[in-house]
Amino acid sequence: MVTRRQFTLGASALAFGGLTASFFGKVNAAELPQTITAYGPLVADPNKILDLPAGFSYQVISQLREKMADGFTVPDNADGMGCFALDDDRVVLVRNHELKPEDLNVAADGIKQHKTDLAYDHTKTGVALPGGTSNIIYNLKTQQLESQFLTLVGTIRNCAGGITPWNSWLSCEESVLTPSEGLTQSHGYIFEVPASATGLVKPEPLKAMGRFNHEAAAVDPRTGIVYLTEDRGDSLFYRFIPNVQGKLHKGGKLQALVVKNEQQYDTRNWADSKMPVQQWLDAQWIDLNNPESPEDDLRQQGYAAGAALFARGEGIHWGDNELYFCCSNGGSKQLGQVMRYQPSMHEGQGRENEQPGRLQLFLESADKSLFNFGDNLTVTPKGHLIVCEDQYTEVVDNHLRGVTPQGQVYTFAKLRLQTELAGACFSPDGSIMFVNLYSPTKTLAIRGPWEKFSFNA
Repeated sequence: MVTRRQFTLGASALAFGGLTASFFGKVNAAELPQTITAYGPLVADPNKILDLPAGFSYQVISQLREKMADGFTVPDNADGMGCFALDDDRVVLVRNHELKPEDLNVAADGIKQHKTDLAYDHTKTGVALPGGTSNIIYNLKTQQLESQFLTLVGTIRNCAGGITPWNSWLSCEESVLTPSEGLTQSHGYIFEVPASATGLVKPEPLKAMGRFNHEAAAVDPRTGIVYLTEDRGDSLFYRFIPNVQGKLHKGGKLQALVVKNEQQYDTRNWADSKMPVQQWLDAQWIDLNNPESPEDDLRQQGYAAGAALFARGEGIHWGDNELYFCCSNGGSKQLGQVMRYQPSMHEGQGRENEQPGRLQLFLESADKSLFNFGDNLTVTPKGHLIVCEDQYTEVVDNHLRGVTPQGQVYTFAKLRLQTELAGACFSPDGSIMFVNLYSPTKTLAIRGPWEKFSFNA
């Protein structure tokens, strides 16, 4: 699990601070190389999909237009994903599909004609909107896909989300379309999909968790509090305190983070470097009283009340009593940041202000060759961050970037296709990293000698 670490990435230096000697020993940052090969140089993939270090390999376990067990075919735009154990041998991947209503025009015939009472929303002709989730059942022992099927339909732009301690996936809509735009429902909600689902689930929007451009979610297993990111240039960082732990449909309280004694603090560092790397800032939380936000103005409400601004909040990963989340275009060069939040020992309770949670700028990139537009993120069995890059230029050049606790960066993989990497997550035993290629959809299982990491450049 991720613990005490922080770092900056720059064109000329890497720095870090706050490492505990008992965990890492004393290291002089100036003596560390900027980048390390870690698992060795990348080997060109003869199939021109994903370059990996020697000893690592990938298996394409699912791809666009494959026939699924329910008669439909694999949808496109595979994005966030979570992995859950089903039994000793099998896992289930719950995979988002970031699809818009107009994507029906190019969808497979079955999806173009899909009408069901289990769709959250549909077109005027009754066809289910294509956004949602699919589940993949995969056998780690036989290395075979056993089944895949749709589990959520009728939603829009299901971007990222997060796993829960009670074995479900929170699928987040990155859309705030309304019925006035040719639909029957308002969008911008979170939907819960059980890992145990065997087909379509009844969609229930978790309205108390807010209506906004949702990106990702992470749950503190100790408190059941859910932390939420928002993909907007003037986004907030939210938390949801449930009325009943583990029962999100029973409602709760939505709040936004405020930097203590710093109203409307700007963490984006666009105009200047107001938020220094490594420094801890105490946090407070303010209530948001109209979470359904018919005017899509939650972030403006929160900012007017003093909430801090973030640059396009993206993926979240829960570590060891703390979490990390990407801000895709934060920083003076707008190449990306990673934030770190440590909850209070009294998080969400009356004594919270006595020992507040705290926020830290953990990473800020000043060199796109090291880190560029981080999105989804996860943690390797060695305790390193793995970040999916999500930048679109005329020639797309996305990677899986690794970062060690010592603050060294390495390139773990290079994508050879003109798309993004998304949904990176590990099997519970740490043997396989699963990752999506966004479009055309491919889901990969990556195996290799994770334990053979080396600091030698």
